[in-house]
Amino acid sequence: MSEKALTHLDEQGRAHMVDVSAKPETVRVAVAKGEVRLKPETLTLIRQGLMKKGDVLAVAQVAGIMAAKRTAELIPLCHPLPLDQVDVHVSLEDALPGVIITATARTTAKTGVEMEVLTAVAVSALTVYDMVKAVEKTAQITNIRLVEKHGGQSGDVINE
Repeated sequence: MSEKALTHLDEQGRAHMVDVSAKPETVRVAVAKGEVRLKPETLTLIRQGLMKKGDVLAVAQVAGIMAAKRTAELIPLCHPLPLDQVDVHVSLEDALPGVIITATARTTAKTGVEMEVLTAVAVSALTVYDMVKAVEKTAQITNIRLVEKHGGQSGDVINE
């Protein structure tokens, strides 16, 4: 396994934003997933639309999309990207039990959209947590991860 340098550190070891000016613009796509583990009773309340703050899945979906668009404001060394598409899917899963969140983003840019999809999933999960905390204090945000990315010099990555 070859050793790679951390790209966000300069020669003196200081954090810096990577210069991508010489890189070509290419189509880039990334997908991330995460879960919020909940009690079955909480899933029932969500499914029946009985949460006091409203439609948990719809609000979490919109929150994730908004978060993806603001990633560069939240992650200090992230490049602001023109997002061509952001899709956040939030669904109930009895087998978990809980909520499964999947975010997909697409851009034509000089750098990838991995951070945008990870941010979308994280904020969607936090939104679910916020909306259920009145009825469940034991909700767990888990397993936020990059599932795949396509485009760019490093090529495709598929993690599951």
